[in-house]
Amino acid sequence: MLEQVSCSPCDTCISKLLKDVFILLLLLLSWYLISKTSLLCRRFEPFLKKQLSFILFLCRRFSERGDKGWLRSLFVHKVDARKDAHSNLLSKKETSNLYKIQFHNVKPECLEAYNSLQVEVQTRLHLDQDYPCEVVGSWNTWYGDQDQAVHLWRYRGGYPALTECLNKLRNNKEYLEFRKERAKMLISRRNQLLLEFSFWNEPLPRPGPNIYELRTYKLKPGTMIEWGNHWARAIKYRQENNEAVGGFFSQIGDLYVVHHLWAYKSLQSREETRNSAWLKEGWDSSVYYTVPLYMYSQNIPSVFTLLVSPVQSNAVQYNSSAMNFTF
Repeated sequence: MLEQVSCSPCDTCISKLLKDVFILLLLLLSWYLISKTSLLCRRFEPFLKKQLSFILFLCRRFSERGDKGWLRSLFVHKVDARKDAHSNLLSKKETSNLYKIQFHNVKPECLEAYNSLQVEVQTRLHLDQDYPCEVVGSWNTWYGDQDQAVHLWRYRGGYPALTECLNKLRNNKEYLEFRKERAKMLISRRNQLLLEFSFWNEPLPRPGPNIYELRTYKLKPGTMIEWGNHWARAIKYRQENNEAVGGFFSQIGDLYVVHHLWAYKSLQSREETRNSAWLKEGWDSSVYYTVPLYMYSQNIPSVFTLLVSPVQSNAVQYNSSAMNFTF
């Protein structure tokens, strides 16, 4: 479960203080008006002095509670310090899944050969019980970075499973030959290790064909917990058409990065599904409060077609004449 962000415990006291200040101002104004018209102010003087002393005492007390003073605390939203790592507060406790996402920029003339080679090796690794890894999905980009392949792996068992898999691959001659052949086809590549948000769906097999959209956000440092709190509520508005595939945040690689993976039947279905979310009460406020938390998102979210996903029993192998595949 997420640890909800809470306000400073002195907020109630500050509210009471504001009321007292308001009463004091009214009393002072009354005292001034009365002093101008009569000598009745003498009757109010002891009471006003006592009230003023009490307010000054509260002001000094709240000024000592923080470096910025009590006045600043009236306008600044204060939160409790984080007491645990993001990975513990945001990820699923009941599983120890670790994910790796790979972005491969392929030479345009080599994309078809790359897809064939990659799918063949991925499928063999996925089916080999000696390797504690599985392919969640492999995609080519339609819109966004062209001639790009994206692969999402899952390691059930976390970092020990990843380490075991890497150690075995270093001694696998066929895999080493595959890497050499693949290197000839690539322009660049990068990857990240990810954990899944506790409130998102785990990526599971689904009927196809589908297109997939990866929306990536670079968060401001220190806002990951708040992002998680808002999306834990917002995700319920995006379940009507089963479009939410998975939500992840980076652990190793580029930090403070969030990936949301969505599935749609078509681009028209994507537009209709996204528009329908705005008709649900609460979605607009979720967007409003999360926008200030990230520094940038991809201006044109990547839209993929799936190449292969061995996690589904009827997954279709890559075919250069087809562009729609099941997940």
